[in-house]
Amino acid sequence: MTPAIKVLLVDDQALLRSAFRVLVDSEPDMRVVGEAADGAQAVELARSTRPDVVLMDIRMPGTDGLTATRMISADPDLAEVHVVMLTTFEVDEYVVQSLRAGASGFLGKGAEPDELLNAIRIAAGGEALLSPAATKGLIATFLAQGGSSADGGPGPAAYSERLAALTTREREVLVLVGGGLSNDEIAERLVVSPLTVKTHVNRAMAKLGARDRAQLVVIAYESGLVRPRVE
Repeated sequence: MTPAIKVLLVDDQALLRSAFRVLVDSEPDMRVVGEAADGAQAVELARSTRPDVVLMDIRMPGTDGLTATRMISADPDLAEVHVVMLTTFEVDEYVVQSLRAGASGFLGKGAEPDELLNAIRIAAGGEALLSPAATKGLIATFLAQGGSSADGGPGPAAYSERLAALTTREREVLVLVGGGLSNDEIAERLVVSPLTVKTHVNRAMAKLGARDRAQLVVIAYESGLVRPRVE
């Protein structure tokens, strides 16, 4: 039997945490292992409970979700912990920063219950939780406005050496990941198996130092390999 997905809830609103707990604990394949009201407590609980997924509010008094995500991502002992940021608005400059900080993606607080549960399962599986709107709209628009340098993010030069280590096929796959395509869609596009695509994705992640697929998307834009298109 597959172990239940362990979930840590982080939000400064107790009522919202309670609602999330009831929803998560109602599922047979997941369980809540802790609740935190701020980022500092979230990091402590992440270290003590080792959750598979952290639902992290992006804005909280004291230590905010962005700082907490950076701390979790920087801890080698928490390499298997996946953070899903909860935000009030999907179009939010902090979302890009949270992806750079190591979050696996984000979800609006107004999401339907099924969306939230699906997000937890996707993140627990190591996949990026990036909606097409996020990948093709939010990140592209923000970086097109100078986000990669305006907020201290690295520019293309920072990735040149690591990009040079990619094979032609790995670069091709990275471009398609940056475009928001799933492994199955990439496999169909390149006429290869999804398993082959997954291998290329994993190798690209290792060579680029990406924690997960979400960071690959950001790297694809920041490195200049994928050019932002504002529609």
